[in-house]
Amino acid sequence: MLHVPPQPEPADFDVNVRQKGLAYLDKQGFALDQPLPPKAKIEAYWTSCLDDLFDQYSSTCAYLAVHIERITATGSVDHFAPKSQLPAQAYEWSNYRLVCSRMNSRKREFQDVLDPFLIENGYFQLELVSGRIFPNPDLGAATRKRVIDTIARLGLDDAGCRSLRAEHFGYYLSEDITASFLKKMSPFVWYEANRQGLLCR
Repeated sequence: MLHVPPQPEPADFDVNVRQKGLAYLDKQGFALDQPLPPKAKIEAYWTSCLDDLFDQYSSTCAYLAVHIERITATGSVDHFAPKSQLPAQAYEWSNYRLVCSRMNSRKREFQDVLDPFLIENGYFQLELVSGRIFPNPDLGAATRKRVIDTIARLGLDDAGCRSLRAEHFGYYLSEDITASFLKKMSPFVWYEANRQGLLCR
């Protein structure tokens, strides 16, 4: 995971998402400052800004830090603050993170995941050949625990994620892709390879 700089709200977001969403919550009688009733569903007006999220966040998963193909892969909107617990944030651009569907299904309503908007680069580190992810050993105990909890919650170190990162680095080592393409395809792998002085071109 890398730091993700928050991007400005699209000009039409208020009309297309926020106003519609707040009007819907009001019509349903849902209080903005109270959790939604059990099993309550709300209108997914946020899907209308998915293209904006792809454009403004370079089609990159905020948690896995890999490129999401807009057509062939599934990108989704994660509500960082769970919409079931904080309905007031359900239709707020600042609460949205562009993520792949696998990461979204793993995070769900849990609140023990670090926010990519707030972390610093270097909290997470990689063993590039194996793809293993681990906390920076120089972190303080509290931050290190939060990194460990985030890795566990999102499954960032499972076999599939390890394999994906190792494969991307392998493409670079075998000269199948350039460093600039690696940066686009797998920004976290590029960042770690650069930090470790392993980028030559």
